[in-house]
Formats: sequence, C-alpha cells, structure tokens
Amino acid sequence: MSRRRFALLPPLLTLVMTVLLLTGCATGGPEHPQTVRQALFGLGERAAERVGEAPPLPSPLTDEVLLLATPEVDAGLGVGSDRLLESLTRALLGLEQSPQVLDWQPALSRGAEANQWRLDSRLIAAGPRLALSDRTLLPYRLQLTLRRPGSDTPLWQAQLDGALDASAL
Repeated sequence: MSRRRFALLPPLLTLVMTVLLLTGCATGGPEHPQTVRQALFGLGERAAERVGEAPPLPSPLTDEVLLLATPEVDAGLGVGSDRLLESLTRALLGLEQSPQVLDWQPALSRGAEANQWRLDSRLIAAGPRLALSDRTLLPYRLQLTLRRPGSDTPLWQAQLDGALDASAL
C-alpha cells in the first residue's frame, strides 16, 4: 500500500506546482511602481525615445556616441542623480538601434569626434506634491539638451512633464 502512495506523489507534486505557478501569473504585477528602478523606468524610456528622434542626430544611431553628463536633480524629488543616470543609460541602450553610451567627463571634450554628442539632463520639481487617496505624486519636468562636447551651444532641447509615485522612491 505504501508503494501505491509513493506512486501518486510525483503527479500530485506536479499538479501542486502547476497551480502555484498559475496563481502567481494570475495575480500580475503591482498596480504602481514599487522600486526606484520601476518608477524611473518609464521616464527613462520616454526620454530615450525623444533623444532618438532628435533632428541633429543621424539615423541610424548605432554609429553615434552619446556622452551622458551627470544629471542635475532637484533634491525635493528624492531621486539620486546616479539613479536617473542609470535609467537614462539603460533606456538609451535599449533603443532598437541604440547608440554607444558613455559617462561624460570634461576630458572627453578635447578631440571630440563628429559622431560624439553630449546629453545634459535636468530633473526638477514642477509643482507641489499631489496627495491622492492611495499615494502621493511628485510632478516633475525633465529637461534634455543635446550639444557637441566642448560647446555650450544647445543643438536640440526637449522637456518631458509627468509625475513620479512618491511611494516608489
């Protein structure tokens, strides 16, 4: 009789594991971002799309080098400049025909090649915190500026407006 019980164990375990797996899939992801990475993910993707469409940049971007300056971030937003830089870098590298992406350093301005572009970004609070029933939103404005290394003249500028979920920061 004990052999019969052990014979039923593998199919029973398989059934239990399948039910647990399907239950996990059915519950889905969180309704709002739970981590800084998730909170900045959408912002980074929107910014990368705008940069990828910038008129001064040739297409395809695969031969271009974007030098990302450390972002300026309003301290009231609670986002570190390193987190925003990481989000922008990942999103730019995730473009279909992504450019090469490097951290900009002043030494890179000397002897810059024609395929190099410096991307400056500034994330600022665009209003007071918005208290909703289940969370607080932080309105922001992300300013993007594309220029040649060693030049202060902007070749392209864009701004993105939105709000970050404060509970994810």
